[in-house]
Amino acid sequence: MKFRSDPSAIRGSIAPAITPFTSDGAVDHDSLRTLIRFHLESGSHGISLGGSTGEPSAQSVSERIAGMRTAVEEIGDRVPFLPGTGSHKLDETLALTAAAAELGADAALVITPYYARPTQEALYQWYATVAREFPDLPIVAYNVPSRTAVDITPETVKRLFTDFENFVGVKETTKDFEHFSRVLHACGRSLLVWSGIELLSLPLLALGGAGFVSAVANLAPGAAARMYELWEAGNFDGARDLHYRLHPLVDLLFVETNPAPAKWVLHQQGRISSPHVRPPLTSPTDAGLQKIRALLLEGGDLTQQIGAAQ
Repeated sequence: MKFRSDPSAIRGSIAPAITPFTSDGAVDHDSLRTLIRFHLESGSHGISLGGSTGEPSAQSVSERIAGMRTAVEEIGDRVPFLPGTGSHKLDETLALTAAAAELGADAALVITPYYARPTQEALYQWYATVAREFPDLPIVAYNVPSRTAVDITPETVKRLFTDFENFVGVKETTKDFEHFSRVLHACGRSLLVWSGIELLSLPLLALGGAGFVSAVANLAPGAAARMYELWEAGNFDGARDLHYRLHPLVDLLFVETNPAPAKWVLHQQGRISSPHVRPPLTSPTDAGLQKIRALLLEGGDLTQQIGAAQ
């Protein structure tokens, strides 16, 4: 919990790790450790687990907690750990967040409750409950309307940011780039905002964002981290070059539903033991694999490690 007392230090490329499964569908903790080491060696500035890329809704609460435990053991205090602890059920959200706090997570990433389509007042009450329950744990809202069917507004974020000292930021996974700006305008630059949209990761930095939680880091963690570092160093052309070079890998991620394409690539590269995804997802189709292979030819050089010193 090295970074818990200073959440403003949770910046840069926060890699949203997939959850590897064995070929028979069990959580593969050995592959998870290998994948986290890959991220750390490649220069990722933080690790997240249990966001959309991690297939949380296909796992039990105990499986998600076990995954957090493995991640904490592997990460130590080397980089911030920002696990996803949200669910569509409040009791599960509180149980997962309690486990994250106890295990030493630096902050909790709490998704807006999905399917129910709560009002803004209901969303405020939801996050207020979590924030009150864990006053010493930084809370980050995870706004992903394409998956939850609800959008947390800038005004609701401002209420939470004003009312709770431990409500520190939001991961914005919306393609409405105006929304990013309006959230920062409403709350001020001290609110931490991370992009969850791959091709808006670099643009958000120009608005004062804290970084990004981009699924492309599963394939090219070094390149994602380096893009942030180049921007911070004032090498805007270099950062833009990596942004455009990452385009094929970003397109690869979404040939079919994320994270199935990424898991296939990671398995082919020997980084995880199996490309298995749990239902209702399926492994890529033959047509999908054809597109994935073509895009990997375009951007595959970035799947090799690119450290900060290079």
